[in-house]
This record gives sequence, C-alpha cells and structure tokens, in this order.
Amino acid sequence: MATESPVILTVRLIRSFEHRNIKHVVYKDISLNMTVKQLIEFVKTDIKTRSGLPPPFKTYDYDTLKIQHKKFGAKTSDPAINTEKDDELILKDGATLLESNVESETELSFFNWKDYEKYKENPVISW
Repeated sequence: MATESPVILTVRLIRSFEHRNIKHVVYKDISLNMTVKQLIEFVKTDIKTRSGLPPPFKTYDYDTLKIQHKKFGAKTSDPAINTEKDDELILKDGATLLESNVESETELSFFNWKDYEKYKENPVISW
C-alpha cells in the first residue's frame, strides 16, 4: 500500500503553548516515504530562510512532530495542541510518514518536547 504520490502537509510551528504563538507553514510535494527525522530536518532548514516568519520562529528549538488532525477528522478543543493519544500521534524519528499514518492534508504540530510536557501539566492559556 505504499504510495509514490506526493502530498500536501501543513506544519504548525508552536513556539509557545501558553501564549498561542503558532504559525502555519504549508509544504507541497512531500513524499510519504520520507522518514520523520528527514521531515524534521527539512522543516528546520526551510524555516531558517522562509520569508514571512518572525525571527523567533526561525531559531526556536523544535524537536517533536505530532499529528494535530487529518482532513475531515475531528479537531481538538484545545486551541494550542491536541494533548491526547501521544503514543499514537507523536511521530517516531525512524518511521516513514506513511508508516506514521500521515496522509495528504494532515496537519502536524512541530514543537519542543520539554515545553509540551510543561503545558500538559498545566494547560493554561495566557493572553
């Protein structure tokens, strides 16, 4: 069931959960045969030179990808990130996107794991 067709993915760069500092970046022509680690490196390299992103988003220490939602799927009520089903939705570095159940038009959250753990302990939004 491997697919060679490139897909479109939206990556949510989450710099701060509490302050909802989130920017969306759309990537076209992504191969599902790419590993999660390759996608992480690709996005990190791309955002460093991408126009329209404020400098703090370009230099932040992102290290984790998690499926936020898939097309036509239910969305979380948490405005920052889906904090449920980490074992299923957090992507493992060595797996391909296809093996990780990523499909076209999937929205992925890209964030720092330590910040995420702190947010999960106390999911408060600051304005």
